[in-house]
Amino acid sequence: MKIYRFLLEGRPVFGVLREDRLHPLRGSVFEDFETEEEGIPIGRIRLLPPCEPSKIVAVGINYRGHAQERSKELPKEPLLFLKPPSALVGPGGIILHPRASSRVDYEGELAVVIRRGARHLSADADVGPYILGLTCFNDVTARDLQDRDVQFTRAKSFDTFAAAGPCIAVGLPSDRLEIKTFHNGKLRQSSNTRNLIFSVPELLRAISWVMTLLPGDLVTTGTPPGVGPMKPGDRVDVQIEGIGTLSNTMAMDEDAEVPRRERENGRRKT
Repeated sequence: MKIYRFLLEGRPVFGVLREDRLHPLRGSVFEDFETEEEGIPIGRIRLLPPCEPSKIVAVGINYRGHAQERSKELPKEPLLFLKPPSALVGPGGIILHPRASSRVDYEGELAVVIRRGARHLSADADVGPYILGLTCFNDVTARDLQDRDVQFTRAKSFDTFAAAGPCIAVGLPSDRLEIKTFHNGKLRQSSNTRNLIFSVPELLRAISWVMTLLPGDLVTTGTPPGVGPMKPGDRVDVQIEGIGTLSNTMAMDEDAEVPRRERENGRRKT
């Protein structure tokens, strides 16, 4: 089953895809729900990010090949960092290149959408009940700022630096999925989630001892080798078996240096 989040009469709703039509849900997507009989052609609606997370928990260096290309040692435990919900952008959304960075990279990843609260999961806990489903993710990174800062917060947190979608694939196993990233139509990343250093169950159990995972939270699982720079005008497609393709283009953020309050008021910094 594939669940999409989209705008219907100006409000965000979830819907299940059947053939080429989306059937809106009745009830909570995190609990038991029913679907409307009347469907809407998917080509007529605007897709949104697949969820509204309280936080995006990301994992660094979780493929051996990526560790090698970044000249990093293999981690002995998951390397965790956070991306803010304000960085989220959906399928078809524009990724903004900040003026503060001279190199912004794509990083195609598998991400997990949390279904129910998880805290202090035991080492042998079944994580299945805590997972709503899986989605595609692009962990956009200002590489020069990451290397300069050492820690990840600034480099990973710009607006639009967390692209997710196009849907939530429910009931899909996470341990053997083909993952590919295309840059302007050329294959740049190609791997399989069986190559993860820490599996999805291991990640969720470890994270639950650091912070409580809440319904709608996103947990990303790290990127395979082949990351590279994007430029304004470029397109990146993250394709994962059984989920679909997340497509985004890049544009220069012309207002990157203007504080948010000034942008909202329509003023420009002098």
